[in-house]
Amino acid sequence: MPDAAGFQCAGCGEWNETVVDESGGSRQSYVEDCQVCCKPNVLNICWDSAAEEFVIEAQLES
Repeated sequence: MPDAAGFQCAGCGEWNETVVDESGGSRQSYVEDCQVCCKPNVLNICWDSAAEEFVIEAQLES
């Protein structure tokens, strides 16, 4: 089941809402374009069991 989450664009700093597919596992990585500046962000996603939420770290795609 998808889970709502968000990340800060590594290019422009704007907040982006996204959906994480829980069936992908507790660690995922994929590219998603910023909804504001359209720069591609590599999202590294992991499940934080203490907070019971996905944590997303974004880096610009090189």
